[in-house]
Amino acid sequence: MHEIILRLTEKDDKDAFVFADKIISESQDTDVWYEYFNTFASLLNHPKSYVRNRVLNILAVNAQWDKENYFDAILDDYLAHVTDEKPITARQCIKALVQVGEAKPQYIPKIIECFNRADLSKYKDSMRPLIEQDIAETQKALTEQISICRTVRENFTKTKQNI
Repeated sequence: MHEIILRLTEKDDKDAFVFADKIISESQDTDVWYEYFNTFASLLNHPKSYVRNRVLNILAVNAQWDKENYFDAILDDYLAHVTDEKPITARQCIKALVQVGEAKPQYIPKIIECFNRADLSKYKDSMRPLIEQDIAETQKALTEQISICRTVRENFTKTKQNI
């Protein structure tokens, strides 16, 4: 566990990036890294934005394996990064929320509410439109996800009634 933290926070950003990318890639298809979920979560508020960026994406990809509902405990901290002090980190968070919403559709209303409350005035004029666009795209994807869930639920109910 300590080694994972060291590798994700090491001074050589290139090595840390490669390690994070390995975790993200492997987590697409297997839950091999899920056991370290709380270790990753402990880095959510790391002082280095590069570390926060990595961890936001690692947690998002591991949301699909979250049978223990660990994400419930960190959701508010995760959503706080929608307005992270660093605009690049905010953008990473916003984009990663599509993956979180797909894995945890019950979070979608809270995510959308967070977007609606987000005060983006602290960002420079050059970054604010990009963040607004990310929010709009992510909100659209999450709204589509809600629609898909609703259709699946309705089809399941119809099938169940016909049995």
